[in-house]
Amino acid sequence: MKKLSIIVLLFALNWGFAQEEGENTYQKRVLETAEIDLLFSYYNQDGQNAAVTGGEGTEELTDATSSIVVKMPLNPDDVLTVDVGISAYSSASSSNIDPFDKSSRPASPFSASSGASQSDALVHFNPTYEHSSDDRNSVYSAQAYISSEYDYFSLGFGGGYTRLFNERNTQFGASFQVFLDSWNPQYPVELRDGFFDSRISGSGTYDPSFVAFDDETRNSYSLSLSISQILGKRLQGSIFLDLVSQKGLLSTPHQRVYFSDFNDFFIEDFQLADGVEQLPDSRFKIPIGARLNYYLNDFIVLRSYYRYYSDDWGISAHTASLEVPVKLSDKFTLYPNYRYYDQTAADYFYGKEAATSTLDFYTSDYDLSAFSSHQYGMGVRYKDIFAGAKVFTFGLKTIDLRFNKYDRSDGLSSYIFSLGTTFVGN
Repeated sequence: MKKLSIIVLLFALNWGFAQEEGENTYQKRVLETAEIDLLFSYYNQDGQNAAVTGGEGTEELTDATSSIVVKMPLNPDDVLTVDVGISAYSSASSSNIDPFDKSSRPASPFSASSGASQSDALVHFNPTYEHSSDDRNSVYSAQAYISSEYDYFSLGFGGGYTRLFNERNTQFGASFQVFLDSWNPQYPVELRDGFFDSRISGSGTYDPSFVAFDDETRNSYSLSLSISQILGKRLQGSIFLDLVSQKGLLSTPHQRVYFSDFNDFFIEDFQLADGVEQLPDSRFKIPIGARLNYYLNDFIVLRSYYRYYSDDWGISAHTASLEVPVKLSDKFTLYPNYRYYDQTAADYFYGKEAATSTLDFYTSDYDLSAFSSHQYGMGVRYKDIFAGAKVFTFGLKTIDLRFNKYDRSDGLSSYIFSLGTTFVGN
């Protein structure tokens, strides 16, 4: 009560001085009213190079994600954003962590089992606080992140600073993030203590090269820098740089490898693991890129993007994309887009039975192989600045509907459908 009384007294004194001096204390709010974003996406993929089964096998996966993002103005200068969501997936490849269930079909890397690892859900909670200076030229932010799924838990935090200057023609941004993650390793079933199956066939005795990981944590640290500049009435550009360092268990415990110097052993049609992937316990990544937006006219904008990526695992990659928003009317805009990606292989990538057991590091994860990809997409946005349509006390401001198709040179293909809506309070 004492603290509350002091706060009330200070408020009254400040109000009284403002009245006495005849000052106008009104300041435009950073966010006028609360906003709610409802987001949903559905993702589907398929391929024949599953890392769970040593680089050969089904990659069929479906994922449905829904989240709600609430932006709340705390006062004229401060905004709190809370993002909560859940992602539920079903994966044929991860089901083969234990392919020897009671399914009527013979165990095979090209078909899903019905084991417990076939499906899972990831839940995340991400609050962000932003404070803007009185002149609105500086923005400070702080955020936290928590996510959890069956075999992985992530805790993160970070902060950022944005500064506008040169009559707001130039913007500089800097941010950092820290993620402290931990595994609950789910090793391939045949590598677990006590595994025995009389159906094992092969020449000799099945004796895999496997030792459980001692370190089950993964820490990631990132620093992001960006600068954007209005270059003319129609042209705006930006440059960004990220520095990312990772330490700890960077291998995925349930991804099998098969060695060229080991005999092959099977149960039914499923080859038993010779070991699991082994990757270095540190990784340093440097993406650097640029955006260039050109306002062709009142109806068409060209949004281009390029990024170069390099890391100390031997991967280098190029990404280029173009999006061309086309304004059909005051309320409807189309968003055709295209993205091209190309990367080299990691130093530790080997196809199935190409690595030897004498190597220190090896993986058959085709995400670390050399490949190129194409992504094509189309989106449509409905926007009503007056938010005329109402749902309870909130007005409908925007509806975004997007579809993207992805094709990779190693045969992986996928598509994603997403829907987003934004509601604003009165």
